Amino acid sequence: MPKLSKDDSFIDFSDYGRPVATFLAFHLSRIKITAVEVTIVFLLAGLLCAYCIYINELVWAAVFLMIKNILDAVDGEIARITQHPSLIGRYLDSVFDFIINLLIFSTLFLTGAASNSLLLWAFLGIEFQCSIYNYYYVILRRRLNNEETSRIIEYRKPIAYHYESQKIVNVLHAIFLSFYIIFDLAVLYLDKQALFVRAFPQWFMSLISLLGLGFQLLVICVLLCLGLPEMILPFFAWYSVFGIFVILVRKLFIR
Repeated sequence: MPKLSKDDSFIDFSDYGRPVATFLAFHLSRIKITAVEVTIVFLLAGLLCAYCIYINELVWAAVFLMIKNILDAVDGEIARITQHPSLIGRYLDSVFDFIINLLIFSTLFLTGAASNSLLLWAFLGIEFQCSIYNYYYVILRRRLNNEETSRIIEYRKPIAYHYESQKIVNVLHAIFLSFYIIFDLAVLYLDKQALFVRAFPQWFMSLISLLGLGFQLLVICVLLCLGLPEMILPFFAWYSVFGIFVILVRKLFIR
């Protein structure tokens, strides 16, 4: 159940797991598995990935990371299939993504894959890249669908659904904001004019998708399977250059 219509969809290199996620979501929703329960399971898969990296079981680490990536899409699909959106699940999903990324990169550092400075540079880089992708994708969805679920900057406290706890939503929103606002503000500062662009062409959104979390995790999985964990942090430390490149492409060619 895609977020965009068939006519508006684009080749999303970060969303290759969607068919499997949709299949799993359909069957899991029939046995009353909730989106939040799936989100908790993908956290466990991310923890297992980090542990496998630590004990040098790199192929298993890649397997668990890919499971995490697919489950990351399953929870949202379940929420859409059951028409039971969850702010708790939405923020929990993003908070867990941040924690898993930090844990995996820290584990790579602990196993001798990089220096302190490279760890920081790579982690800031991967989060910055995700914010670039999310920024343009949120703008696109708001343009095409008038979607209000996601916002450019999530600074306002959301009102919980009647079946959720407002206190829990407030706590998760505060954590989410502390994790992501610096990256979101940086992207907004670099390309505020994108808010006034009438439409993004499909080729541009496909280019942007190379910065999405799904594509990033695929790169990590490939390098793990090739036995090259020492290449992961340098890759993401430098990959932000590509993020700056796509922002420049937008400014120069899409108005």
